[in-house]
Amino acid sequence: MDAESFKRQFLPCHPRLYRIAYALTGNSLDAEDILQDAYCKLWNKREELVHINNTEAFCTTLVKNLCFDLLRSSRKNIQEEGLENLPLSIGISPETEAIEQDESKQIQRLIDKLPEKQQQVIRLSAINDCSLEEIEEITGLSAVNVRVLLSRARKTVKEQYLKVTSYER
Repeated sequence: MDAESFKRQFLPCHPRLYRIAYALTGNSLDAEDILQDAYCKLWNKREELVHINNTEAFCTTLVKNLCFDLLRSSRKNIQEEGLENLPLSIGISPETEAIEQDESKQIQRLIDKLPEKQQQVIRLSAINDCSLEEIEEITGLSAVNVRVLLSRARKTVKEQYLKVTSYER
């Protein structure tokens, strides 16, 4: 397979692969590193990959596994930069904007305290706007499992947030 064929086959998957890597690692630099590693692996095996039936599924599995390898090897806490950088409403007062940023940071801290699987599904759902089917595909979990994890994560974050905000008043 030449470089042009490689680009035609694998680069259309790039935006989706980046979103998956970012959602699982919670970090744009790690996501970029994982994609770079994935493309290197694909390039090195390009002659064996000519007969892949579903390129996107193959690449998704590769990126997902690379993410899990990174998370297992580093055993670090996933830090989500995306939630803090979400655009806030336009035309609001500086005080309201500061309050919303504080709330956003508080919710992020609560999400960081969740178990790893719950963190993944809530980030994929809320931040990356993935459907349940996409979350199933990315995580490899069943539909029931995704719904239960998402429900528990939302309930825990809500309860903890209400505790914190009622305590502060």
